[in-house]
Amino acid sequence: MPDQALSGPPLRVLVADDNPVVRAGLSALLSAHPGIEVVAEATNGEEAKAFAGEHRPDVVLLDVRMPGTDGVTALPELVRLTTVLMLTYSREPEVVAEALRRGASGYLVHGEFTAPELITAVRDVGRGRLAVSSSLSVSYEPNESSSHLQPVVAQSSKAWPIRATGLPRRAVNRLDFGLSSREVEVMDLIAAGMNNRQIAATCFISEKTVKNHINRIFAKLHSATRSEAIAHWLGTAREGWSR
Repeated sequence: MPDQALSGPPLRVLVADDNPVVRAGLSALLSAHPGIEVVAEATNGEEAKAFAGEHRPDVVLLDVRMPGTDGVTALPELVRLTTVLMLTYSREPEVVAEALRRGASGYLVHGEFTAPELITAVRDVGRGRLAVSSSLSVSYEPNESSSHLQPVVAQSSKAWPIRATGLPRRAVNRLDFGLSSREVEVMDLIAAGMNNRQIAATCFISEKTVKNHINRIFAKLHSATRSEAIAHWLGTAREGWSR
């Protein structure tokens, strides 16, 4: 059965973050998925609003703290144009609640999701669903001054999980060459064409840690170069993907 995400036009995404490494990593990760197209990158809220008006993306990934106009300040205007998913290191409950109150369709905290989970979250908010990091507990209570409900946020281990069901899954009987789950993630990103810096930004680890993972991956795949590793990896993976 074909993946529903590939049956229509790709989801158009704008990435807004002032960190160039994070922007590059997110753009490379998203662009590697055939159902997603990164149409623009912004370094602050003003650029995000301008590019959203110009490119009309389906989803904006928006950082909270950026120079000039920050993400939360830009939210009311952005949500009139498109769907916004906050993607940030800021996890303060009051910041999360304010972002949701201003119209954000989701809130993810860096370091609390995997690459496939991010893809799923982007697709979920694009379909009108809510995506929230698993450490954040969100409820809605009546607002005393109006008839609307207001979000109430607490940090908790029990919350809506970020589901990882949106990507094709490997068949359980495919060869994985003994790679750990993190090494599988890194190898998938290598196969997608990312360099070490982009992988580090995508996985939120240091470049040194990426190099250590790659050394272990090369040993397990009996490869001396990236191209050899990719050839070994995809030679098995093509037969092992199930949809």
